[in-house]
Amino acid sequence: MPAAHKGAISFGLVHIPVALHTATQDNDIHFNQLCKEDGSRVKYKKVCANCGKEVGTQDIIKGFEFAPGQYVTMTDADFEKAKTEKDKTIQILHFTDIKNIRPIYFDKTYHAVVEAGGDKAYELLRKAMLDEGKIAIAKTVMGQSEKLLCLIPTTKGMLVETLFFADEVKEIPKEPAHPELQQQELDMAKMLINSMDKEFEPELYHDEYQIRLRQIIEAKINGQEIVNAPAEHQDNVIDIMEALQRSLAQVSDSKPPTKRKPRKKAATA
Repeated sequence: MPAAHKGAISFGLVHIPVALHTATQDNDIHFNQLCKEDGSRVKYKKVCANCGKEVGTQDIIKGFEFAPGQYVTMTDADFEKAKTEKDKTIQILHFTDIKNIRPIYFDKTYHAVVEAGGDKAYELLRKAMLDEGKIAIAKTVMGQSEKLLCLIPTTKGMLVETLFFADEVKEIPKEPAHPELQQQELDMAKMLINSMDKEFEPELYHDEYQIRLRQIIEAKINGQEIVNAPAEHQDNVIDIMEALQRSLAQVSDSKPPTKRKPRKKAATA
């Protein structure tokens, strides 16, 4: 798999050559658009607004509209001229705790894979950050845009998260009301949370909608009748305390019974 970006992590005067590889993949089922009348593929063409001629990728250049209908064109060389040597590296700005970054700022995840000659410096940075419980905030230019980054050490290597800039993050459109809560309600809610507390094991979770979708596709291919997914029964519980109590009861019923330890026999003289 080709690297999405190549550069070097700049840590003080230390430079660590790395390649960034995407750490996630899209497993969704994708569909083509078809003509309703004859089932043929619907295609999109790029055409010149002036002459109507179809143009290919090799015939398209980037232009910035500085006045209505007036453009200044940019080449790949122009974009490269805007980059300084500092931009071409992953420049660490400072270190911090990951809890200081609100989840809304995280964008896309990459594996930072060390390149030839950088193994020791990479391991030094990874181990030192891991031991200190720190992550690094950095910046670089990827493609034609500057990226704010978060470098996260792991037991195996290092992850790089692209972050949104502050002006890219929208405020909540409407803040929820904060009505007064009864202490009994709060205690019961905390009890429910603690009763459902367990380690996160990602391999336990699957995209069930995609599985059902594949089953429907297979059934249609085989000419079988399509049946609706079974509806889940939901109780319409209005009272919060009653809902909490019944939820706790459901959690208790779903937990396997704990095995009692066998009693130790009393020692005989």
